[in-house]
Amino acid sequence: MKIVIIGGTGLIGTKTANQLRQIGHEVVQSSPSTGVNTLTGEGLDEVLKGVDVVIDVTNSPSFEPQAVLDFFETSTRNILAAEKRAGVRHHVALSIVNTDRPPGNGYFHAKAAQEKLIKAGGVPWSIVRATQFFEFVGAIAQSATEGQTVRVPSAKVQFMAADDVAAAVAETAISPPLNGTIDTAGPERVPFDEVVGRWLNAHNDPRNIVADASAPYFGTPIDDQSLVPLGEARIGRIRYEDWLAQSLVAA
Repeated sequence: MKIVIIGGTGLIGTKTANQLRQIGHEVVQSSPSTGVNTLTGEGLDEVLKGVDVVIDVTNSPSFEPQAVLDFFETSTRNILAAEKRAGVRHHVALSIVNTDRPPGNGYFHAKAAQEKLIKAGGVPWSIVRATQFFEFVGAIAQSATEGQTVRVPSAKVQFMAADDVAAAVAETAISPPLNGTIDTAGPERVPFDEVVGRWLNAHNDPRNIVADASAPYFGTPIDDQSLVPLGEARIGRIRYEDWLAQSLVAA
């Protein structure tokens, strides 16, 4: 099977490509650095020739609400149009758990808009909705830091490893189109502050962690149902403790 991964040189794109190649599929990793620009459409027709499946794991360069909305709407329209011209049989997109009940977050709103376009786009489709990644916990801690205090929500979360995200995307890509969504999440549901606190401890970071029910997640209040799957979900195999240990060894 020939598969193109758009946004294929990033974290999830690279991991997904590696997993698909290991089981014998032909994979092309495309991005602006390889001459494929989904905002202008440049390179899309050429890269999609003879392709069976397209995986979209692109991300906006800006998280400003209007900019991220414009990115996902323009990019998705261009990808779907090129897929129709090329006769692509399956469009797979990575999204976020609970985009259908976003917590007032501009990024969630933009991903919901992307999903709406895919569902109406005329190409058989599957959407993999993932929870937040272990790999981003350090950046989340930094964004919530004031002085030596890291103030984060106390709501329950179910973060997961990028390797597990990639596995869910890869498996979906080589399966028949769902024309539906699938949720995937980590194996542990724990308080947000515990996730960040364990990261700080593992890195011998002296900052103090404070759990605050009113603390926002990137500007948005959350509760125990905001960042976890609410129904059936594919559960990842990698536990946070194991991921932390492996990431420290790699570092």
